[in-house]
Amino acid sequence: MTDAIIYGLILGLALVFSVGPVVFTIIKLRINYGIKSAFYFIAGVWISDIIMVFLANFFGEFMGRLIEYKKSIGVVGGIFLIGLGVFYLFFKRYKKDEKLEAGVKISSTTNIKLLVTGFLINTLNPSVIGLWLAASTKSIGQPIDEKFAIFSVCLTINILADIAKINLAGKLKKSLTERNIHYINIISGLLFVAFGIVLMVSMLYTPTK
Repeated sequence: MTDAIIYGLILGLALVFSVGPVVFTIIKLRINYGIKSAFYFIAGVWISDIIMVFLANFFGEFMGRLIEYKKSIGVVGGIFLIGLGVFYLFFKRYKKDEKLEAGVKISSTTNIKLLVTGFLINTLNPSVIGLWLAASTKSIGQPIDEKFAIFSVCLTINILADIAKINLAGKLKKSLTERNIHYINIISGLLFVAFGIVLMVSMLYTPTK
């Protein structure tokens, strides 16, 4: 059991320091719309990860078949990220400082959309599918309790790290001007487009085995 906990700890710490579109979205949402919206988005990511872990451990054959379609999944994911980046760059309207200070009201529909967006960003990334499938190979043949220990420790570390990132972004907001926030939103949109292009190119030009 100790080995399982250590493996889960190492895997969780490795994931904490990975940088992707999720991190920048957390920062952007926390700065622009507050803690609640950021939590709805990241909850979608958590749900996606939990489902992936479950499938990888108990339906490994299904996940193996799914990864065979990584090019198609990657292209769809890339288009989704590029579309999201274009939306944030040219169509999304952000609140002014005075409105933010007065309190931004986000509808329940918007929060659900954020949750779904977080879920899709994570799920439509072939790297995530491959990651959890590869991680689950370590637990092949191990008892259920050890599998549970590995992935519960890993997911708990990631959830706590995401909460810390949200809180850190909130503290960052206090030292930002409206102009700086505008630049952060532009950079966030550009990064979405960049991540989408890289994902699509990497999938399209990966030789099929």
